[in-house]
Amino acid sequence: MAHDDQGPLRAHISDAEWKTRCELAALYRLAALFGWDDLIFTHISARVAGRDSLVRQADGTYAASDTDHFLINPYGTFFSEMKASDLIKVDIEGRMVTEVPVMINPAGFTIHSAIHGALADAHFVMHLHTDHMTAVSAQAEGLLPLTQNALLLRPQLAYHDYEGVALDLEERGRLVADIGQKSILILRNHGTLTWGTTAAEAFVIMYFLEQACRQQVMALSAGRGGVLEVGQAVQDKVSPLSGGIGFVGGLVWPGLMRKLAREAPGYDS
Repeated sequence: MAHDDQGPLRAHISDAEWKTRCELAALYRLAALFGWDDLIFTHISARVAGRDSLVRQADGTYAASDTDHFLINPYGTFFSEMKASDLIKVDIEGRMVTEVPVMINPAGFTIHSAIHGALADAHFVMHLHTDHMTAVSAQAEGLLPLTQNALLLRPQLAYHDYEGVALDLEERGRLVADIGQKSILILRNHGTLTWGTTAAEAFVIMYFLEQACRQQVMALSAGRGGVLEVGQAVQDKVSPLSGGIGFVGGLVWPGLMRKLAREAPGYDS
């Protein structure tokens, strides 16, 4: 059962961490609203800078941490019911910063700790298993240059081969090595990872990726032979625009918050 004792919890959380908690809970609710959730089996996380992360001292007082932590979902809480006060804070080794009677998904910790630990700009990290993105992850050619959405993503896209359920912490190094200088990851035969400096950036990149994968699956339903790929010259023309997707997130986010207020209120409690 998710931890929802907001009163005592909120009293020992900095304003900055609470803001991050609300934005992360919003990402969970949005994933559910867009049909991207998979019962309890995927995860979204957010880094909390040490200066913003209050931890209990031996004398019972709270002080800023000297290390970063990250927030992730309690294993068993549906995305559609996630609240800011439900989220679990752990360190980079997977230890809970505040003991609560819930657990986190071990595979989720492996994947998210790899990204947060290696990429300074990965403040919010989304990992999903939607049907369309998982289908493309299982296609040998990966994301094809079929649509504008795909062209905007392909220059930033990396791939990581499936190694089984992500319980081996040594996989973290291989995952980060496969990312290299890219900023989006398809986990072969598994799903996808996006991240960003803001919740809005992580979300909108995932939105473009889901759209591109859905469109590819639909196009290929008629057979590979009749599908028209965009030529290399046009791919090269669109490629410089790939870095601007995160900017679009800032334009979309206020409307997404209004959507949550109408359709899924309570995430910020």
